[in-house]
Parts: sequence; structure tokens; C-alpha cells
Amino acid sequence: RAVLRKASALEYKIQRRALRKEDFINYIQYEINLLELIKKRRARIGYSFKKDEIENSILHRVHCLFNRATGKWKEDLQLWLSHVAFCKQWNAKHQLSKVFSSMLAIHPNKPALWIMAAKWEMETQLSSESARHLFLRALRFHPECPKLYQEYFRMELMHAEKQRKEKKEFERAKMDLGEFNYSEEILNGEMARIIYRDAAQKIKGVEFHLAVLSIAKLFDFTQDLQKEILERCGVFSLQTKYADDPLTWDYMARRELELGSLQATEHATKQMKISEMTQREERCCAVFEEAVRAVPTEDMWKCYITFCLERYNRKTNSEELKQKRLERTLSMFNKAHESSLLPEALYKQWLQLLLESNLSEKATEVAEAATKRFSLSVEMWQMRLQVLIQLKSEDVTQCFEEAIKHVKSKDTVTLWTLWVEWSEGTNSKEETEALYQAESVTMKEKYLDWTYRNGGYKKVKRVFTSLCENRPFSLDFFRKMIQIEKEQESCKMLHLREYYERALREFGSTDSDLWLDYVKEELSHPQGKPENCGSIHWRAMKMLQGDLVEDFVSKYTLLQTGHL
Repeated sequence: RAVLRKASALEYKIQRRALRKEDFINYIQYEINLLELIKKRRARIGYSFKKDEIENSILHRVHCLFNRATGKWKEDLQLWLSHVAFCKQWNAKHQLSKVFSSMLAIHPNKPALWIMAAKWEMETQLSSESARHLFLRALRFHPECPKLYQEYFRMELMHAEKQRKEKKEFERAKMDLGEFNYSEEILNGEMARIIYRDAAQKIKGVEFHLAVLSIAKLFDFTQDLQKEILERCGVFSLQTKYADDPLTWDYMARRELELGSLQATEHATKQMKISEMTQREERCCAVFEEAVRAVPTEDMWKCYITFCLERYNRKTNSEELKQKRLERTLSMFNKAHESSLLPEALYKQWLQLLLESNLSEKATEVAEAATKRFSLSVEMWQMRLQVLIQLKSEDVTQCFEEAIKHVKSKDTVTLWTLWVEWSEGTNSKEETEALYQAESVTMKEKYLDWTYRNGGYKKVKRVFTSLCENRPFSLDFFRKMIQIEKEQESCKMLHLREYYERALREFGSTDSDLWLDYVKEELSHPQGKPENCGSIHWRAMKMLQGDLVEDFVSKYTLLQTGHL
């Protein structure tokens, strides 16, 4: 009866003339939860009677709800994706095929959806032909999309690998291959080669070529294809159109790591292996050194330093190798900084490395230099302040004052928060309170919390009254004061009404939950007056805007019936 009553209420909502998306979502979620509950109960008691009749009827209803919702709100991609996820979860393959077809007809401008559909056809339906048709259709809409070409290229190589494995198994079983048509061209990845050549004519930039190359390397029958890609993107000869692209140099340098030792490694000692790895890394760095001279840009230095950090973070039992990597990384950070080509994002990693290495004096210098170069960046100032706080420097207060002067006022909240948190643990209460008073506008809630913890209830009431004289306010500011009042042993409804009324003057038109909480207080508080609920309801109906009115009415009704 409870299920029937709830389902009927949800059904009535979607039969209205003015339909709301939320009603459909709530109905769908309820039915999905019901399905999950039935599934768990069946598993627990081992009962499968009328399984098809019960589950299939609910599944059919959910699909119908999704179809109505996506038909009404066609542009809502999340609805479509939710339907796809539901079909996958309940193995509704036939329905999912229809969903993909409808979704792609309405959203053909999103390459990710074409890739998702093709991947499902290839991996779940095991239909490479259907996947190929989807990719070809997608490329008609997006003829220059690198990601589509990459995934199409990958799919064809996967198909070739699958056929190679099938052929190998048949040959091992000594079966007649006459009825099976295994084309040597497809087995050798010719389809993928055709896709790559077509893409190479339309897509510019070395990034695409290197992405395709990384895919080709996953398959052991693509050596010729890899060679063609390498020749086309010009990593063998720098006198090409991609010589100024940092990715070309990055790939060239990293290739040095892949080149094996000329000596046999089976009987190599630990020291020989360390020496070999050191030589490889030095060859990589030699290429990177040439690169930063030829292409002196932030992106090029970022590639070099990222490589150094990756090598440093690799585990090794050799302290000598670890130390070499650290010295090399710190040196590259310093060179990039001196050239004014170190990206902002890498300063944080540099500072972390310096602090880990106990180079506190150098860390302080770097942090100061970073804030001079990026004086408007909140992150840079925050980073410098954290370094000074960690080192327990005497210049913390001076640095905070300097930061507040440079950073735009709308971005200073993070700095003020860090400042008062530091002050709470370091300075006297008077100094901390002076800070809160200096920036009481944006930190009202935090000021209340600190005052209550350090000064008690009477003081926090005085602070609250004074803070109410200056806007802007946040809803959390009022809720914090309400929470403090409710924590008192002699919690007075008169005070709670004052705080709720103040909050409603500011947020009564945009927050229905605030009105409901007010009603709950009147109903549950020993000094509350339930007869006030009618006037609160009437005022809420007058003040709330748009769909919030209906939301408030439904929750208010549930509250009256004891279901909320």
C-alpha cells in the first residue's frame, strides 16, 4: 500500500499541464530504488517467484519515464547519460541501442557521445562493423576532431589484434580457414594506417601524431606503422615544421630512455644497471638542454622540469643516483627561474622540494621572488606565507600586510582566513580579535565561532549585534548564531525568532528551507507557539519566488502530516 500510495503521488505530478523536470527525476529515482530493494530482498531470501513480471514492468516504466523526460528536455545531456547508465546497469541492450540512436540524432555536435556509442558497440556488442559505421558518421560531423581519429585508429587496431588471435587459435587447432576470410591487410593494421594518413592531412600539430604513436605502441604488430608516424611527425629530423613544438623535443628526449643498453643485461650487476640508467638520463638531459636553447619558452621548460621531477620521484636503492636526480632537478628549477620562464604552477613543487631537502633559506628566497613576479596571484602569496609559517619566521605579519595590499579585494578571503588561523595559534586573543574586526565583513561566521569559543555566549551576542550593522551577510552567518543559541541550556525562543527574522529579511525570497526550519522551531521548542505557523506559511508564500513556492508547500504539507 505504501508503494502504491507513493507511486500514485509521483504519477499525479507528471500528469500536470505544467511539467517539471524534477518530478520526472524523483519518480525515476524512486523506481530505481525500488528495483534495487527488490533485488536485495530476492538475494537475501532466495526467492525468484514472478521475477520477470515484477522487475520487467518496473524496468518498462522507468524506460517510458526516461523517454518522456528526454523528449521534453532534449537539450539536457545529463538526462540522456542517466538513461544510458540505467540501461547498462540492467543490461537492456536493445533499449540502449535505441537511446544511443536518439541521443546522437539530437546531440551530433558532441564527439564524446559518438566515441561512447562506438566503444559500446565494439566492446559489449562485439560488433566492429557497427563501431566503424558510427565513427564514419561522427567524422562527417567532426572532420577535424583529433580525439575521434585517435579512437577510430585504436578501434581498428583492436579489431586487427582480435582477428590475429582468432586466426592463431584456429591454426593451433589445425582447423580449415577456408570459410573464414582473414585479410592480410587488415591483420597488419592497414585500416588503421589509412585512418592515420587521412587524419594527418587534416590535423595540424605534433601532439596528434604522438598520441597516435602511443596507441600504436600498445600493439606488437605495428612496427612499420610506428616508423611511418615517426617519419611524418619529424622526430628523426628537426628541420621540419614541428621543430618549434616542445612536444617534439619532449618525445625525442624521452626516447633516449627507451634505447636499451648495447651490452647484455641478464648478468649485469647492480652497479652496472645504475651506471646504465645514469647514462640514459644524461642523454635525455642533453637533448632537453638543446631544446631549451632552440625553443626558450615556458612550455619547453615545463617539459624539461616535469621529466626531472618524474625521474626524481622514481624509487631507487641507490643514494648516489637519488642525489644526482635531486641536484639536477633543483638546478633546472633555478635556471628556468633565472630565465623568467618558470611557469607559476611549478613554483609550488620547487618550494616543496627545497623544504624536503632542508634548504629553508633558499625556499624563503624563492617564495619572495615568486610573489614579486606574480604579485597579483593569491596562490603565490598563500604559498609564500605557508613557507614562512612552516619555518616560524618573524616576517609572517609583514608578509600578510604586503599580500593584502597587492591582491584584489575580492580575492583576499583566502588570505584573511589563513591569517586569522595562524594568529589563533600564535598571537594573543586581543591581536586575533583586532584582525577579525579589521576584516569583519567577509569573515562574520568565523568571527562568531572564534568569539563563542574564546569569549562565551554573552560576548558572541554583542558581536552578532554589531556585525548585523554592516552588509553583506551570508546565510551561514545567521545559521551559526541560531546554532549557538540552541546549544545554550536556557535556549530562548524569543532570541531564535529574532535571528530567524533577521535571516528571512535577507534570504526569505530565495531559501525555502529557512522558512521550514522556522516552522519546526515553533513546533518543537518548549516556548514555541504553533499558532504562529499559519502566519509564517502565509509570509513564505508571499516572499518566495518561482518554483520555491511549490517546493515549500510540498515540504510544509509533509511536515504537518509528520512525514518530514
